[in-house]
Amino acid sequence: MQTAVMVGCGAMSEGWLRALQDINSSGKRVEIVGFVDLDTDLARKRVQTSGFGNAEAGNDLTELLSRLKPDLLFDIVVPSARSEVVTRGFAAGCDVLSEKPMANSLDEAKAILDARRCQGRLHAVIQNRRFLPGIRRAKQFLDEGGIGRIAEVHCDFFIAPHFGGFREDMDHVLLHDMAIHTFDAARFVTGLEPRRVFCHESNPPHSWYRHGASAAAIFDCHDNVTMTYRGSWCAEGARTDWEASWRIIGSRGTLLWDGNEGFRAEIVKSAEGFLYPLEEIEVRQLPASLEATGHAGVIADFLDARETGRAALTDSADNIRSLAMTFAAIRSAEEERFVEIDI
Repeated sequence: MQTAVMVGCGAMSEGWLRALQDINSSGKRVEIVGFVDLDTDLARKRVQTSGFGNAEAGNDLTELLSRLKPDLLFDIVVPSARSEVVTRGFAAGCDVLSEKPMANSLDEAKAILDARRCQGRLHAVIQNRRFLPGIRRAKQFLDEGGIGRIAEVHCDFFIAPHFGGFREDMDHVLLHDMAIHTFDAARFVTGLEPRRVFCHESNPPHSWYRHGASAAAIFDCHDNVTMTYRGSWCAEGARTDWEASWRIIGSRGTLLWDGNEGFRAEIVKSAEGFLYPLEEIEVRQLPASLEATGHAGVIADFLDARETGRAALTDSADNIRSLAMTFAAIRSAEEERFVEIDI
């Protein structure tokens, strides 16, 4: 069994703890031995409600890591604190699983990668969309050539969550805190690798966020693939799913996907006439159910990677490419020009 310290005991930690309960339900794989938060009372509350009643609570991460010597650090802190927390974990001999985004800047992300290499540690990021059945079905369909060679990927995200808290005061809140889910899903599902981006960002007059609740971006990718992203976090009504709404166009046809289990695919039936006749084709089910989904899937995969020596599916060495899309889009919005994506 692997031991862990969880740092950051706010509302987000509740989802992690539910995921850990799912993972441990069929045989205990992880024991949380410590909870850390700047608010010690909040850390104590997490001990009481977590199911890990023997864990310690405190506000000094370095001291707790030094004394408890856990195998893992679960990092759920705000993005501005992530780099310091992760590097402390590496220095204490921990492999680290972080909430997204991987870092608060691309330079910080590169420094995290350098630190993990120097310390020989594992590091992965909670990109939980990679562990949903719908995204696996979409990837399976496209990998099998269902619509031919992919040429265009169009993603829409329109939801109006009233979070309260730090998000409503963030710069570039949609791009920095949410868009990476769609960017990472696009890379995972289609294999695209963007080269440059042009992004326009706004904050509508009715927005309850301080900055950047709406954005539209065009990514120019390798192999002449184009990706577009349209999103808003203050779009009341007719909302999309959290996983976005997708139109993926290939050389043989088009896939419409609601981001979950809603699929419609059409391909050209015969090359004749003004508008070629089309036929609808099946997006087949996965051959087997995922053993764990969402956060539980990411955590279980990370534990498996640690035990087997393979890379985690959400390894930070890959995730930095999705993060680079985010920061390039932010820079483009600030500078009102195409920005190269170079890591």
